[in-house]
Amino acid sequence: PRAITAPRPLRFSHKVSLGPPGSGPPLELISGHLARLADGCSEVRLGHTSVLSTVCRGRQLNPGFLPLTVDYRQKAAAAGRIPANFLRRELGPSEKEILTSRMIDRSVRPLAARGWTEEVGVTCNLLSLDTQHDPDTLAVNSTSLALALSSLPWTRSVGAVRVGYIQYRPVINPSRRDLARSQVNLVISGTASGEATMIEGDARNVDHKVWLDCIRAGLEQCAQIAGDIDQLGRAHGKSKATVEVSENNALVELVGMLTKGRLRSLFTNTSLDKLARDKAMFSLRDETVKQMTLGNTQGVAEAFNTVSKETVRNLILDENLRVDGRFLNQLRPLSCEVNMYQPLHGSAMFQRGQTQVLCTVTLDSLHSAQKLDPMSAITGGLKEKNFLLHYEFPSFATGDVKGDWGGANRREMGHGALAERALRQVIPASSPWTVRLTSEVLESNGSSSMATVCGGSLALLDAGIKLEDRVSGVAMGLVTRGEAEAKVLTDINGMEDYLGDMDFKFAGTRSGVCAVQADVKVPGISEAIIKEAVERGMEANTQILDTMDSCLSEPRTGKTCWPVSKPLQVPLAKRGKLLGPGGLNIKRISADTGVTIHSEEEGGWSMFAPSQEAMAEAELMVEQLITEEKAPELEFGAVYTGRILEVTARGVMLELHPMMEPVLCHTSQLDARRVSHPSALGLELGQEIKVKYYGRDPVSGEDTLLMLM
Repeated sequence: PRAITAPRPLRFSHKVSLGPPGSGPPLELISGHLARLADGCSEVRLGHTSVLSTVCRGRQLNPGFLPLTVDYRQKAAAAGRIPANFLRRELGPSEKEILTSRMIDRSVRPLAARGWTEEVGVTCNLLSLDTQHDPDTLAVNSTSLALALSSLPWTRSVGAVRVGYIQYRPVINPSRRDLARSQVNLVISGTASGEATMIEGDARNVDHKVWLDCIRAGLEQCAQIAGDIDQLGRAHGKSKATVEVSENNALVELVGMLTKGRLRSLFTNTSLDKLARDKAMFSLRDETVKQMTLGNTQGVAEAFNTVSKETVRNLILDENLRVDGRFLNQLRPLSCEVNMYQPLHGSAMFQRGQTQVLCTVTLDSLHSAQKLDPMSAITGGLKEKNFLLHYEFPSFATGDVKGDWGGANRREMGHGALAERALRQVIPASSPWTVRLTSEVLESNGSSSMATVCGGSLALLDAGIKLEDRVSGVAMGLVTRGEAEAKVLTDINGMEDYLGDMDFKFAGTRSGVCAVQADVKVPGISEAIIKEAVERGMEANTQILDTMDSCLSEPRTGKTCWPVSKPLQVPLAKRGKLLGPGGLNIKRISADTGVTIHSEEEGGWSMFAPSQEAMAEAELMVEQLITEEKAPELEFGAVYTGRILEVTARGVMLELHPMMEPVLCHTSQLDARRVSHPSALGLELGQEIKVKYYGRDPVSGEDTLLMLM
């Protein structure tokens, strides 16, 4: 007979108090009542915001890394809205959903059991959304609880909180209204032992000590949440699957005997660049695979990778030697250039080692700002964005051959969003433009997102944007051995990122922090390591800003290619003349000059032109449309030229001005002789004649004109 599976446990609910008493509603952890066919499921609530997370196991894979996929979706129905698109239903994932999915992934990935090869799928659904509490951290906590309750071998759980800095103190999980006036917006995930697995946030150029205080406060709350999740997992969770890690130590030792010396020579040869070093390493790997005819090609290749990783890390930990010959706190060579192409509003090239980024700035009117969808506006607090940063990473940046068709991938969105948050802190709030900053990575050997921050800051200055301060960025790395040894690296390259334990991206000014994003590959980093990374990042950014200031330190002035924006005042009675039938006049101005005219609040108008010359041309056309021509007053004795409109026996009707009524020049005034008909003098329709004005007849009231021969 078929075995009957025991039912899942009934619903349980656990509340976690966050912050001091009275600081806000508790975090409620719930499971056992929804989606019970999933391997693990949980619901987390804060106030009236609720997120459901499910975890499922899939196929057996062997990709060489953890096959984890996270998909976060926010439904408009959760906020009582209907999607604003044509189909009135949710379409593909928005940028907000992709960034939240990455945040969840980076929070839980470091704690997976080493060697797990089954496919893992995490789905997070936003069930309800109030106007106060943000769902991002709830999604991390619900995913952590779902993993703890599942059969997946996650070693520990994480807790996540959002931290603000309001009225000179850290605030845990601030409301969206409080967050709008906060100087810090930080999301941090940490374990019960107080170690961080993910850090992401921005700040309004706050002192780094304030930032560290927020980190400390966040880790304390994360430890409390993670500890409670661990207890719930032990009390209500499934039995964990076992992981068989097949390490062939003998094979690794044999490969090490054959290659360790040559690898050490390769990794201490500072004359090699990225491509030459990679080519030599892969050539040695292929040679080793051919030499060891054991019928285990994949095993030999994995053993070679293990030996390579150990060699690089041992050189750093034991001898303070990096693969490119730098000291642990030394930057790669820096160079930068601005105003590279005259037609561009702003441009800059930033080079750091073999990482090269080209940034360009385009200015447009505020009417070109990006309008956000309703759910992104509710969860993000912005209805439209007038500063956009688009990050592009083509395949040729790493020398690869691959089709770069389609939109930005998740990695590009994440790196672009980080650089945008860093630069947004110094963009003036009253900017009259919509600013689009495009960053294209032309060469990449690590830290391209932080190079975007540096190049973007220079490009904005080159475009004349009056930044509140200049921002630079650097990536800090980490190499550990056990729990006792750890060394922080300044400005890591691609190999140190791949073989190291942390990618700590740090963007700031000379005086404060603007944005941070930490990707951790070990099961958490301590507060001491975070402190050292932040302090070393401040020192490195000061050196980078010295190089940037030598290139351009103040906003550029006087570029002829910059667009022009002006207000336009149109009297209420003349708006019809400006618009024309169906807006025809405004469309004609835009087609002829490239200038756009927009209606503003309180009856005002604004004009946006791509150049000063186009603005002058458009202003002349507008003036001609709305200016009323008045009929001139005739002066006694003055001579005028009139066009004959009609010839009669009584005289000729003349048009002296388009705004005047036709005037009769009597037959008796056409000639000194008696004339029976004007045609006798050869006068015809359309002919122009000169007449002299002698005032108005007091009897008939008609104007008296005398034709001059």
